[in-house]
Amino acid sequence: MKGTIAIVVGAKGGVGASTLCVELIRILREGKACGLVDADFSGRRSIAVLTDSVRNFDAGRIGGNLASATILGDVAGIEFTASIDGAFTLMPDQVAGILGDVRDTTEFVLVDSPQPYAAAVRPFVVNAAHFIVVVEPTLLGVTSARAVQTELARFGIPASRVYLVLNQRDAKAAVRPDEVERALGARLLGNVPPIGDRRYQKAIESLASAVIALPVPEDIEPLKPSAKTPLGDRRASNRRPKGDASPADVASGTASDAHIVATVERTARELLKTEIHDALAQRLDIVAASAALDEPRKIAELRSQIDAIVRELLSAYPAVFSAEELARLRQEIIDEALGYGPLEELLAQPDITEIMVNGPNRVFIERNGKIEPTNKRFSDNRQLRVVIERIIAPLGRRIDESVPMVDARLPDGSRVNAIIEPLALDGPMLTIRRFGKNRLTTDDLVNIGAIDAAMLDFLRAAVEARLNLVICGGTGSGKTTFLNVLSSFIPEGERIVTIEDAAELRLNQSHIVRLEGRPPNLQGAGEVRIRELVRNALRMRPDRIIVGECRGAEALDMLQAMNTGHDGSLTTIHANSARDAISRIETMVMMAGFELPIRAIREQIAGAVDMVVHIARMRDGSRKVVGISEIAGLEGDVVTMQEIVRYHQRGLDKNNKVVGEFEFTGVQPECLRRFAEFGVSFDYAGLSELGGPSLSAVSSW
Repeated sequence: MKGTIAIVVGAKGGVGASTLCVELIRILREGKACGLVDADFSGRRSIAVLTDSVRNFDAGRIGGNLASATILGDVAGIEFTASIDGAFTLMPDQVAGILGDVRDTTEFVLVDSPQPYAAAVRPFVVNAAHFIVVVEPTLLGVTSARAVQTELARFGIPASRVYLVLNQRDAKAAVRPDEVERALGARLLGNVPPIGDRRYQKAIESLASAVIALPVPEDIEPLKPSAKTPLGDRRASNRRPKGDASPADVASGTASDAHIVATVERTARELLKTEIHDALAQRLDIVAASAALDEPRKIAELRSQIDAIVRELLSAYPAVFSAEELARLRQEIIDEALGYGPLEELLAQPDITEIMVNGPNRVFIERNGKIEPTNKRFSDNRQLRVVIERIIAPLGRRIDESVPMVDARLPDGSRVNAIIEPLALDGPMLTIRRFGKNRLTTDDLVNIGAIDAAMLDFLRAAVEARLNLVICGGTGSGKTTFLNVLSSFIPEGERIVTIEDAAELRLNQSHIVRLEGRPPNLQGAGEVRIRELVRNALRMRPDRIIVGECRGAEALDMLQAMNTGHDGSLTTIHANSARDAISRIETMVMMAGFELPIRAIREQIAGAVDMVVHIARMRDGSRKVVGISEIAGLEGDVVTMQEIVRYHQRGLDKNNKVVGEFEFTGVQPECLRRFAEFGVSFDYAGLSELGGPSLSAVSSW
């Protein structure tokens, strides 16, 4: 009799399914010839890491993808892929051949596989005798396990072959084992306490005995997945899209003709795309071909190859789909195989500054400062998760139930933020903030009405005279863009240190040191905060320090730097006005935990900050410098400010564009003496003449 196969599924990420597989194999191998298969295609390589066998797998890799190695002594170990894209190249006959070899040489095979199952793991799934769902004894864990049970049923896996294992993280379970068993209606094989518990080893041994004693059907019936959800289809939808009819509605005759047509067309499209993806994987090794995707020429060649194959495969369906539909299908398949799916077209448009994905069915963009919906859709949550992982995996980051948020930077400087369940209630959320390839210049800002030329000349003089500037504004108001523009006024020959959470600044000077914070690793260690980088920058002999954004305790170190000879430093903060910016700095300094008196903090602010520039996004989407204020000093316990220039909005024109003008308040800036001391030229007459003709926002930045 061939080796028995058991599939182990984690009800949610981080529940410990991979660790459990390794622990079970350590015990089972003592009495049986065993096999251990890593069928997780996310690139985490959990089995290889847990068994300290990464080198063995890599040394035994077959054809650049499939790997076979011997681990844990006499256990046959299989790792399908070492990268997230490796699943695209797996051939069914290769996997079936490996399956045959493993079953012929072992008595028991344990497969660590996330659910839903990818097409490449199908040979193991259809031959599996048992499906073991690892559940965390919490309300969230039970809910996740119920969702897994539903998916298993949709794949045609009978309930009689599904078993449960409780894996506790905490000493006290939130839900009792009997409650879990009753809620999920499946047999409980074992209850594993936390690893540090003295009962842990005995529980693992008992579980191994229970697993090996499970009855093995003499003839395992082939799985019969529904036509709507083919086995191994990653793009199968969890929820019915709006406008589709359910199978029950169709059967009962209550669905409208239009809904029935929409349902049939959508199902046909998904089945065809699955078929094309499988055929494409058999004819082209995408991972091997994309080994040098950093070269534009090779990217174009690979796209051309994929396009030719997809065209050929789709040529058999001219009577089923229109030419437009076939062209759209071809582009979707190419984007899914090589790129970011529905986002590919959006990423190719340079005028889109923000892409916001609120679940699979709602994709918004920001263009010219205005948010607008798009017709882009993901087929389901899984496709969106695949795209998120494809974006962040090359950056060395991961996202799952244990790490449900990630903030990263793409190679082109774009910022990426992703958040998934259980924190995101309506499905995975993805936000991409993009930065134009061409930097805005001072002339650009003046031409679009974001600032007056006299104001810009005043700020140019302030930067050259080494005044400390704080740029404040709301989210998306253009603080970083304006900081880039102001940094262009820093003279050559000065040593500039830039410090950012995610590097966005692009300075043209030659002597620049760029520092970037680092988030903690999976163990919660290795984090480098902005505050530490600011302190370290003081030891790097900087002439100027530029902090991309102060948002916490680093504000204290920034004030210290400004007060200790590092004049001319710049930073940005989130605030609704110049006065609010001072209050925000006070609050952030208090976050440093030194319990400084409020007067001491305000003295630091008054002595360090010379000027606050307030930027706002207007109602029409344009961004403007709406105020320039100078810090005058400290009177009593109050930091005094004097507004030099403000923007006066008079309303909207017939095109709903903001109409107004920049006004000089009549206050003579105290910094004029500083300009004279540094020999900085500045024409004060130009500033005092503000408030003349109306300046309309003809565009946005």
